[in-house]
Order: sequence, then C-alpha cells, then structure tokens
Amino acid sequence: MFGNPTLLALEPAIINNFGTTITVDVLSDGYTCGMKFFAQLKERARSLQRDTLAVWFAAKDNRTPWYARALAILVTAYALSPVDLVPDFIPILGYLDDLILIPAGIALTLKLIPPGVMAEARVKAEASLARPATWWMTALIILVWIGLLALIFFLILPLFQKSK
Repeated sequence: MFGNPTLLALEPAIINNFGTTITVDVLSDGYTCGMKFFAQLKERARSLQRDTLAVWFAAKDNRTPWYARALAILVTAYALSPVDLVPDFIPILGYLDDLILIPAGIALTLKLIPPGVMAEARVKAEASLARPATWWMTALIILVWIGLLALIFFLILPLFQKSK
C-alpha cells in the first residue's frame, strides 16, 4: 500500500492516503510516517483551546458587541459543557458535532469580535494556559459533582420508599 520501505527511506516523500497528505520524514534509523501531520493536528488542537479561552475573555470585554458577546458565551459554554447535542457514545456522529460545531462557532465568533479586543484576549489566554493547573479547582469541581449526586440521591430515594 505504501510502496517499498527501502525507497521511502532514501528521501522524504509525500503519500496520499484517502485524500490525506502524509509526510514521510527520514530519520537515521529509518523513517516515520505522519509526524508532521500529527504535529499539525496537535497545534490545531492547541490553537482551538487557546481561541476558546480567548473568546471567553473577549466576551467579558465591554468593547465586544452584544451579539458577539452572546454568541461567544454560547460557544464557550457548549465547548466546556459535558452535555452535547449528540451524545459521544453514538458512533461517528457523537464526535462529529464536536469536530464541526465548536470550530465553526469559534470561527464565526472570531469574525464578530473586533480585532483589537481579540488580540488582547489571545494574550490573556496564552498567559492563562501557561500557568499550571491548580489542584483546588479540581477538588472544587469534584465536590460540586458529589454534592449534586447526593442531592439527586436524597431526592429520589424517598420516592422509592413511599411506593412500597
């Protein structure tokens, strides 16, 4: 399918596999396939993370128009929410909404936010992502989930006991 490995090891080549361009990089001990593709994919994911946070910062800025602010809050809430329009356990469609809706929403929001505001928001987002995550925020989120589960448990348990 990919041809003769010895020929590929002689020089870098580009292989077109199902419409996806994969670069073959030559290393001293052989060759690796797709390293640049995965590096680009990782960079796109990082920029999506940065832009999601930057859109949130831009939504809090007073210079952002109200319609851009509303869309920014919606897109950021959907990106960070554990609830999806299509649940992730549905094959293909479950992840397809995350791969299409979030980047499309962020792209539309970026067009509506003034460039100066977005530049400042990106700087804030980069600074925020550079800081290490704090353990207390993780603990707070876990405590909120435990509290919600306990509340649901204590609200539903009496209903089953009354039916007996």
